[in-house]
Amino acid sequence: MKSRDTLIRLKRFQVDEKRRKVAQIETMIAEFERMVADLDREIVAEQERAGIHDPGHFAYPTYAKAAIQRRENLRRSADELKGQLDEAKDALQEAFEELKKVELLDERDQIRERAEENAREQAEMDSIGSLRSRHALV
Repeated sequence: MKSRDTLIRLKRFQVDEKRRKVAQIETMIAEFERMVADLDREIVAEQERAGIHDPGHFAYPTYAKAAIQRRENLRRSADELKGQLDEAKDALQEAFEELKKVELLDERDQIRERAEENAREQAEMDSIGSLRSRHALV
């Protein structure tokens, strides 16, 4: 059963790795969304300072234009990460299911081994009992 123990450890490691990847992607998405919110505030502040809210206006602040572009890039990146997150969650679910299958097999084997051991012990006790009863009759 050593190979099964090794397999269980491997499957647990894989589940942990996939769980870390999901957490890492979720952290990146949250960070990008925080940066988008910061840029939104900076854009509004720059527009207020300049008194121009139309990005098409010839005097629209250059910093606001750059911040808008950066914000859109961050949104696109966050959307791409959301797709990766879905894939990572699916991979985590599959790894978890594989781990559970191996653990169930191991548990069934252990139950079977205990039943066999109990049957051997019972057979020994029965043979001891029958020997005693024979000796008692003699």
